[in-house]
Amino acid sequence: MKLKPPPNPDPDQPDLSSIYSFLQSSQMNNDSTKKRRRKTTDDGDAGGPPGKQGKMKDLKGIITTLSLLEQQEKQERVSNDDTSFAEEKQSRTTKTKAMLDYYSDLQGYYSEVEESESVKRKRSRNAASVAAAAAAAGDVSESKGAKGGNGSGSGQHRRLWVKDRSKAWWDECNQPDFPEEEFKKAFRMGKATFDLICDELNSAIAKEDTTLRNAIPVRQRVAVCLWRLATGDPLRLVSKRFGLGISTCHKLVLEVCSAIRTVLMPKYLKWPEDGVLRKLKDEFESISGIPNVVGSMYTTHIPIIAPKISVAAYFNKRHTERNQKTSYSITVQGVVNPKGVFTDVCIGWPGSMPDDQVLEKSALHQRAGNGLLKGVWIVGSSGYPLLDWVLVPYTQQHLTWTQHAFNEKIGEIQNVSKDAFARLKGRWSCLQKRTEVKLQDLPVVLGACCVLHNICELMNEEIEPELRIELVDDEMVPEVALRSQSSMKARDAIAHNLLHHGLAGTSFL
Repeated sequence: MKLKPPPNPDPDQPDLSSIYSFLQSSQMNNDSTKKRRRKTTDDGDAGGPPGKQGKMKDLKGIITTLSLLEQQEKQERVSNDDTSFAEEKQSRTTKTKAMLDYYSDLQGYYSEVEESESVKRKRSRNAASVAAAAAAAGDVSESKGAKGGNGSGSGQHRRLWVKDRSKAWWDECNQPDFPEEEFKKAFRMGKATFDLICDELNSAIAKEDTTLRNAIPVRQRVAVCLWRLATGDPLRLVSKRFGLGISTCHKLVLEVCSAIRTVLMPKYLKWPEDGVLRKLKDEFESISGIPNVVGSMYTTHIPIIAPKISVAAYFNKRHTERNQKTSYSITVQGVVNPKGVFTDVCIGWPGSMPDDQVLEKSALHQRAGNGLLKGVWIVGSSGYPLLDWVLVPYTQQHLTWTQHAFNEKIGEIQNVSKDAFARLKGRWSCLQKRTEVKLQDLPVVLGACCVLHNICELMNEEIEPELRIELVDDEMVPEVALRSQSSMKARDAIAHNLLHHGLAGTSFL
């Protein structure tokens, strides 16, 4: 059997004809060897096969040739891979360099554009400052030539820096012949009280004129603040009313409220001295017959917009359940005298806190802990605990006639503080709605409202009937309502004296 070698497809590869010739010769040798072996066996010859060594040599040659071919192919493959890798690396290097060059050129272009724009802005600012200086110089020269005159240079100067807004309404209110009733309806006080506040705050809020614009007068500053507190209108409407910018009105409200708290609060909202306390005891005793009472205490809630932090702390669960609307609030605790003037306030604690916890956090509680309220009573509602200095009504279900009579008389003192807070919220309507003031600025605004309330009460400013409101503040009995055994005995003694001296219990007859 003859084997035909296949044609060599690759001329570069070595010729394999020798391999097939070796295989063919090996096959022929093998056949002859088999014939010779059979013949030798038949003849009984015991010698070894003479063709075995030749066959082994042929096979070794084949194996050697194949291994050399395989090694040569591997070397060619490795050389080809190295060449392609080097070419790819060179291509990537070229692309990266091109991108870096493009980025540097683009960055240089933008830097040139920014420099040119900054130069233009500087030139425009310099031109504007030169124009303003020229207008101011012309205004000064015209004022020297004609006293009191308002030249054209002054008008151009003001139009250059201030938007032209109408101030007709405020100019009309600021006239001496403006009706008193209309003025009181707008600002919740008469002209005399308004002038008093302006005089008190003049040194704290007055500003000087500049070369760019005229300062806003003190009266207009105070009027913006009072109108905002009285109506609770948004700043957009206040801006249109007074012809000022929205941000300017917001800034004026905070500045005036801060000045009221700093300048007027120490004078018009303070704890009474010993001589005044004796008069307060007599006045409260004439109202209810309960001795040694120096104040009536109440806590109300002011609605706010949901804060961004500590939302749960300001959530008012009771108002939410009653109004079927999610409500957030802060508290205002106040003590008033028989005329409804605040003598102590505690502002700003979250609306989720009950009245007894607000009391514990207040400066009034610290003052009592230092012994400054020894021997006197401050009357509170059932939301407060019975303490050595806090007198509250009986709260158990089944009351005796004596206890009913006591609750009747102590309710008259409670109404003093409740009515005072009703006038406070009715006079300053911003306390009835959620305001635009930030949470951190709200205590300043609320403190200013309390001070203004005291000034109006001291100046006998009557509140309009349509402004009166009815307070609705839920009271929760504290978990531990009785915290003083001596106060329990003192309250029982007061209730007994009221009934047996004919000072209470008449409503049951």
